[in-house]
Amino acid sequence: MKKSIYLAAGCFWCTESVFKVVIGVSDVLPGFTGGFIKNPPYREVCTGRTGHAEAIALTYDDEQINLKELLLIFFNTHDPTTLNRQGHDVGTHYRSAIFYTEESQKEVAKELMQQLEDEGVFSKPIVTELVEATPFYPAEEEHLDFYNKNPDQPYCQFVINPKLEKLKRYYSNYITI
Repeated sequence: MKKSIYLAAGCFWCTESVFKVVIGVSDVLPGFTGGFIKNPPYREVCTGRTGHAEAIALTYDDEQINLKELLLIFFNTHDPTTLNRQGHDVGTHYRSAIFYTEESQKEVAKELMQQLEDEGVFSKPIVTELVEATPFYPAEEEHLDFYNKNPDQPYCQFVINPKLEKLKRYYSNYITI
Protein backbone atom coordinates (compact mmCIF):
# COMPACT_ATOMS: atom_id res chain seq x y z
CA MET A 1 0.00 0.00 0.00
CA LYS A 2 1.33 3.45 -0.96
CA LYS A 3 2.05 5.83 1.92
CA SER A 4 3.56 9.30 2.19
CA ILE A 5 5.79 10.98 4.74
CA TYR A 6 7.98 14.10 4.72
CA LEU A 7 11.57 13.91 5.92
CA ALA A 8 13.99 16.77 6.62
CA ALA A 9 17.65 15.88 7.06
CA GLY A 10 19.56 19.00 6.12
CA CYS A 11 20.01 19.81 2.46
CA PHE A 12 17.22 18.29 0.37
CA TRP A 13 19.69 17.50 -2.42
CA CYS A 14 21.28 14.94 -0.09
CA THR A 15 18.04 13.50 1.22
CA GLU A 16 16.56 13.19 -2.27
CA SER A 17 19.71 11.44 -3.55
CA VAL A 18 19.64 8.88 -0.74
CA PHE A 19 15.97 7.96 -1.00
CA LYS A 20 15.75 7.94 -4.82
CA VAL A 21 17.67 4.64 -4.83
CA VAL A 22 15.74 2.88 -2.04
CA ILE A 23 13.69 -0.11 -3.13
CA GLY A 24 9.98 0.44 -2.42
CA VAL A 25 10.23 4.22 -2.75
CA SER A 26 8.23 5.30 -5.77
CA ASP A 27 8.56 9.07 -5.58
CA VAL A 28 10.90 11.57 -3.95
CA LEU A 29 10.30 15.28 -4.36
CA PRO A 30 12.45 17.97 -2.72
CA GLY A 31 10.68 20.97 -1.27
CA PHE A 32 9.75 22.84 1.87
CA THR A 33 7.47 22.11 4.81
CA GLY A 34 6.96 23.11 8.42
CA GLY A 35 6.72 26.85 7.80
CA PHE A 36 4.10 29.53 7.95
CA ILE A 37 3.87 31.12 4.49
CA LYS A 38 2.49 29.67 1.26
CA ASN A 39 4.73 28.73 -1.68
CA PRO A 40 8.02 29.95 -0.24
CA PRO A 41 10.86 30.45 -2.73
CA TYR A 42 14.21 28.80 -1.95
CA ARG A 43 16.02 32.09 -1.35
CA GLU A 44 13.45 33.09 1.30
CA VAL A 45 13.54 29.70 3.02
CA CYS A 46 17.33 30.07 3.28
CA THR A 47 16.91 33.25 5.34
CA GLY A 48 15.16 31.24 8.06
CA ARG A 49 12.29 33.73 8.18
CA THR A 50 9.65 31.41 6.65
CA GLY A 51 10.00 28.65 9.28
CA HIS A 52 10.27 25.96 6.59
CA ALA A 53 12.67 23.03 6.52
CA GLU A 54 14.24 21.72 3.34
CA ALA A 55 12.56 18.33 3.09
CA ILE A 56 11.49 15.58 0.75
CA ALA A 57 8.01 14.30 0.06
CA LEU A 58 8.48 10.54 0.07
CA THR A 59 6.01 8.02 -1.34
CA TYR A 60 6.71 4.41 -0.47
CA ASP A 61 5.08 1.01 -0.70
CA ASP A 62 4.92 -0.43 2.81
CA GLU A 63 4.65 -3.92 1.35
CA GLN A 64 8.17 -3.50 -0.11
CA ILE A 65 9.80 -1.48 2.67
CA ASN A 66 8.40 -0.62 6.05
CA LEU A 67 8.61 2.73 7.76
CA LYS A 68 11.08 1.56 10.40
CA GLU A 69 13.53 0.52 7.67
CA LEU A 70 13.10 3.88 5.93
CA LEU A 71 13.67 5.73 9.18
CA LEU A 72 16.78 3.68 9.96
CA ILE A 73 18.17 4.86 6.61
CA PHE A 74 17.08 8.42 7.47
CA PHE A 75 18.83 8.37 10.86
CA ASN A 76 21.99 6.79 9.48
CA THR A 77 22.51 9.14 6.54
CA HIS A 78 22.46 12.43 8.45
CA ASP A 79 23.31 13.64 11.94
CA PRO A 80 20.08 13.75 13.97
CA THR A 81 21.94 15.17 16.99
CA THR A 82 22.84 18.60 15.63
CA LEU A 83 20.25 21.31 16.06
CA ASN A 84 19.53 23.29 12.90
CA ARG A 85 22.59 22.13 11.00
CA GLN A 86 24.14 19.37 8.93
CA GLY A 87 27.89 19.77 8.57
CA HIS A 88 28.58 23.22 7.12
CA ASP A 89 24.89 23.78 6.30
CA VAL A 90 23.55 25.90 9.16
CA GLY A 91 20.08 27.32 9.81
CA THR A 92 16.61 26.24 10.89
CA HIS A 93 15.84 25.19 7.31
CA TYR A 94 18.49 22.45 7.73
CA ARG A 95 16.88 20.94 10.81
CA SER A 96 16.24 17.24 11.26
CA ALA A 97 12.50 16.49 11.25
CA ILE A 98 9.93 13.83 10.52
CA PHE A 99 6.57 15.18 9.35
CA TYR A 100 4.15 12.28 9.69
CA THR A 101 0.91 11.89 7.75
CA GLU A 102 -0.60 9.13 9.90
CA GLU A 103 -0.69 8.59 13.64
CA SER A 104 0.88 5.14 13.15
CA GLN A 105 3.93 6.80 11.55
CA LYS A 106 4.30 8.99 14.63
CA GLU A 107 4.29 5.91 16.87
CA VAL A 108 6.85 4.03 14.76
CA ALA A 109 9.14 7.08 14.70
CA LYS A 110 8.76 7.68 18.43
CA GLU A 111 9.55 4.06 19.26
CA LEU A 112 12.56 3.99 16.95
CA MET A 113 13.94 7.26 18.31
CA GLN A 114 13.58 5.91 21.85
CA GLN A 115 15.30 2.66 20.84
CA LEU A 116 18.21 4.56 19.28
CA GLU A 117 18.52 6.66 22.45
CA ASP A 118 18.29 3.62 24.76
CA GLU A 119 20.95 1.78 22.78
CA GLY A 120 23.27 4.81 22.76
CA VAL A 121 23.63 4.70 18.98
CA PHE A 122 24.57 8.39 18.91
CA SER A 123 26.98 10.07 21.33
CA LYS A 124 24.58 13.00 21.79
CA PRO A 125 20.79 13.17 22.18
CA ILE A 126 18.60 13.03 19.06
CA VAL A 127 17.07 16.44 18.31
CA THR A 128 14.92 15.35 15.35
CA GLU A 129 11.52 17.01 15.46
CA LEU A 130 8.52 14.70 15.19
CA VAL A 131 5.52 16.72 14.03
CA GLU A 132 2.34 16.31 12.07
CA ALA A 133 2.72 17.13 8.40
CA THR A 134 1.95 20.64 7.25
CA PRO A 135 1.56 21.76 3.63
CA PHE A 136 4.48 20.73 1.43
CA TYR A 137 5.70 22.98 -1.38
CA PRO A 138 7.86 21.53 -4.17
CA ALA A 139 11.22 23.20 -4.74
CA GLU A 140 12.01 25.07 -7.93
CA GLU A 141 12.98 23.06 -11.02
CA GLU A 142 16.74 23.59 -10.60
CA HIS A 143 16.63 21.69 -7.28
CA LEU A 144 14.87 18.61 -8.66
CA ASP A 145 17.13 15.59 -9.20
CA PHE A 146 20.09 17.87 -8.45
CA TYR A 147 22.64 15.13 -7.79
CA ASN A 148 21.94 13.21 -11.00
CA LYS A 149 22.06 16.42 -13.04
CA ASN A 150 25.23 17.72 -11.33
CA PRO A 151 27.33 14.74 -10.18
CA ASP A 152 30.63 16.60 -10.67
CA GLN A 153 29.59 19.64 -8.65
CA PRO A 154 31.81 19.92 -5.51
CA TYR A 155 28.86 19.70 -3.09
CA CYS A 156 27.80 16.44 -4.72
CA GLN A 157 31.34 15.07 -4.62
CA PHE A 158 32.14 16.00 -1.01
CA VAL A 159 28.76 15.82 0.75
CA ILE A 160 26.38 13.57 -1.20
CA ASN A 161 28.81 10.91 -2.46
CA PRO A 162 29.88 9.89 1.09
CA LYS A 163 26.22 9.47 2.06
CA LEU A 164 25.62 7.24 -0.96
CA GLU A 165 28.74 5.22 -0.16
CA LYS A 166 27.49 4.72 3.40
CA LEU A 167 24.13 3.65 2.00
CA LYS A 168 25.84 1.09 -0.25
CA ARG A 169 27.96 -0.22 2.61
CA TYR A 170 25.22 -0.64 5.21
CA TYR A 171 21.96 -0.90 3.26
CA SER A 172 22.91 -2.63 0.00
CA ASN A 173 19.90 -4.97 0.24
CA TYR A 174 17.56 -1.93 0.27
CA ILE A 175 18.91 -0.03 -2.72
CA THR A 176 19.05 -0.19 -6.50
CA ILE A 177 22.62 1.10 -7.02
